[in-house]
Amino acid sequence: MQLIVDDKDSILRHYIPKGFFHRKTDGTSVDPSYRETAIYYCVDDMPGATIPSSRLQKILASLQSGKSVTQLSLTYLRQQNLSALHRFVQGELTYDAFRDLALIERSKRERVEIARVARQASEAEQRAREAEQRAREVEATRRAREKDPAYIAKINNQKLRARYGIDIFIEQQFFSRLMKILKSVDSGQRLSEEDFIWLSTAAEEYFSNELRAAYHQLEAEFFASEFSQTRNPWKAVNASSHYRKCDQAGKAKALLDTINVDHQKSPKLKSAFYTTRGGVMRDLSRWDEALRLGEYAHVLRPDDYRPCTLLGAIHMETGSYCLGQEWYAKAVERGATIKSVDQDLRSIFFRADATKQAGMRAFLLREDPVRYAWAKLDRKTR
Repeated sequence: MQLIVDDKDSILRHYIPKGFFHRKTDGTSVDPSYRETAIYYCVDDMPGATIPSSRLQKILASLQSGKSVTQLSLTYLRQQNLSALHRFVQGELTYDAFRDLALIERSKRERVEIARVARQASEAEQRAREAEQRAREVEATRRAREKDPAYIAKINNQKLRARYGIDIFIEQQFFSRLMKILKSVDSGQRLSEEDFIWLSTAAEEYFSNELRAAYHQLEAEFFASEFSQTRNPWKAVNASSHYRKCDQAGKAKALLDTINVDHQKSPKLKSAFYTTRGGVMRDLSRWDEALRLGEYAHVLRPDDYRPCTLLGAIHMETGSYCLGQEWYAKAVERGATIKSVDQDLRSIFFRADATKQAGMRAFLLREDPVRYAWAKLDRKTR
């Protein structure tokens, strides 16, 4: 294809800035840079004109090297609304005529681009205003809602339930009483005997570990206060028992350390003291002391199931499973319920590490695979 130009070099020198051409030592010219080529063809405003290997840049490179432009390239120029360049490539225009038309096209593109940018900016501003308005409305709604007594009560109830680990749905018939109990406990008030029985029976699924711990904490503090005022050893025993149940064996031990059991006459009190102190030693993993205290308690009160339960638990935790079961059987014979024994076993099992769990699991499933089916689980899957 032959472009309709009289003197290509003279036209280039007329329209291209100084320095457009660089000369080799033999005097021949080299191809201009991508940007200079784009300026020459009045398409320097189009990104593709200066991107290596882009479609438009390849077309410009072909023009500069005097190569023919394919029909596909002509179609592309028409699709890009580069009408002047399309006509110039086909030889319909001189360079001067092409340049005049191309500059008009570029000016039009610039106006379109300016309008597009302005439109986008306007749309962005509009979106920002709308977002700001929505945010104001949301904030106003939130503030109004937070002043609503019903909403405040709802949020407080949610926080209270979360504090005591009750994350399950509460049946309507239980809700009012349960929330009253939570508020009472949260304010430091002890549970009534009726409420404790209700939580332990009808509402047992809501008697969470956190709520139990709070209950035992309040009971422990109450009996400890009673002991400090009366010096009644039974108060210390009761307080220590509750301290154990809210994982405060250290406080239980400190309280029991203040009692000289040798000065006590009642076998029942001494047995309860040894049983409770043995439980504290068990919590502190002082197994030998725990066993000795449990045995003392059993000798003093051989018909009491509590020392038997303690000894059963200690043997289970230390891997003497057969002895543990024997003591638990004695506890049941003396009045302990099978349910309480199984709860004790479950507690020991799920607190144990993987190795101890494996040994205890094997023993229990051999003993009674139906009764102890829960032992098939582990701490991760229960």
